[in-house]
Amino acid sequence: MKIHSVKFNFIMNFIMTASSVLFPIITFPYISRVLLSEGNGKVAFASSVITYFNMFASLGIPTYGIRACAKVRDDRERLSKTVQELLIINSGTMLITCAVFAASLLFVPKFAEEKELLLINGIGMVLNMFAINWLFNALEQYAYITVCNLAVKIVSLGLMFALVREADDYIIYGAITMIASSASYIFNFIYARRFITFKKQGEYKFLVHIKPILIFFATSAAINVYTNLDVIMLGFMKGDREVGYYNAAIKVKTILVTLITSLGTVLLPRLSYYVKKGEEKAFYNMVGKAVNFVVLIGVPLTLYFGIFAKESILFLAGNDFLGATAPMIILMPTLLLIGLSNITGIQILTPQNKEQQVLYSILCGAGIDFLLNLVLIPRYSSSGAAFATVMAELFVLIVQCLYLKDILQKVTVYVSLKKILAAAALASGAGVMVKILMEMHVFFQLVISAFVYFGFYGGVLVITREKMIWEVLDMIILKKIRVSGRKKQEEMEK
Repeated sequence: MKIHSVKFNFIMNFIMTASSVLFPIITFPYISRVLLSEGNGKVAFASSVITYFNMFASLGIPTYGIRACAKVRDDRERLSKTVQELLIINSGTMLITCAVFAASLLFVPKFAEEKELLLINGIGMVLNMFAINWLFNALEQYAYITVCNLAVKIVSLGLMFALVREADDYIIYGAITMIASSASYIFNFIYARRFITFKKQGEYKFLVHIKPILIFFATSAAINVYTNLDVIMLGFMKGDREVGYYNAAIKVKTILVTLITSLGTVLLPRLSYYVKKGEEKAFYNMVGKAVNFVVLIGVPLTLYFGIFAKESILFLAGNDFLGATAPMIILMPTLLLIGLSNITGIQILTPQNKEQQVLYSILCGAGIDFLLNLVLIPRYSSSGAAFATVMAELFVLIVQCLYLKDILQKVTVYVSLKKILAAAALASGAGVMVKILMEMHVFFQLVISAFVYFGFYGGVLVITREKMIWEVLDMIILKKIRVSGRKKQEEMEK
């Protein structure tokens, strides 16, 4: 089995991440204007509800599976046995969850109102059992994951434009969303036979997995409290329109967070491997670069989309979603907070088998989020939910940093914080000037402001010789020199 370099895996994951950014940019403006805030709110509410059921069905297997499989990936028999054990555990929890889900549709009035939409999402929940993305992540098979993901997205995009034409088509849109997220799972299950066998490999030992799975499940449950509970509480307290506003702000945030955390998915299996082999220097070097990457990307994105929140909402969703402007501005700091906690929790604590500390930090954040939602949503609606989310993410990061205060000293030396902040400050000044002086169509204002803002930002980083930027430039220059050298040599040989 061929294991590609981190650079190759990052490129593949970046392509997939770029598609995750590009496709919502293409689809969201269309869907927002067709379904409006109420239709979008219904789909977002159903999706958030299913997320909870899916969480119970999969327990902590999606994250634990990466680590468990990465440790035995060099032994086909042990890898096959591990995958089989996790699939059997997942099958049992899925059956129990489906029974509870069916009962909830009968006895919860709010669920009964959108029974069709929830049932469609429920199909995706069942198919999720076959996903086994954790196996491919553990094996670092990002080329396959990327190709499969892109193919499904393209098909779903065609279905959306062909079938979703009016506000009442929100159920069709819910079905297409389910297909987009679940259709590849069957292909994954079949493709997995290249790396494992489904024939029984000796006596199964389920107990060795139960404790870490439950810890990861508790972590996942706590995360879902402050990533989905706000949507459900808004739905019950304020109705579909406020959910629609909040979902628009969350959609922009999610697109940007996906971009910032793109490196983390690639690094987890490799970092777990380094920990097992005791390669401490390689571990800290890679984590340090990851922190610098997050700060380098997260700071400018946080500031730019805070300044141009209204314009972004108008461009992506239209006038019907102007109520999403305030929640979006409030949510922007989470880009940096989530990016950093993804490193401290997933990339540092998890590979070192310290998932309990991750759990404690997230439980703290979930508790704060629930209490603040309870207090703020009745008065401030979607803006209150957004503020609660920011506070939750902040406390998660603070608690994890307290656990890692000694380790972080070895990592923060890689971060060019002063250069990044100086560049972001100058870029923000330039961006504000564009906003004040240039009144035009939002699309052109966003294009010009982005060009000016990120041009200033990148220019200052080049002038101040920020190390990661210069590493990329050196790679590009050296590649051009090598290509030019080869051409000259070929010409001389002729």
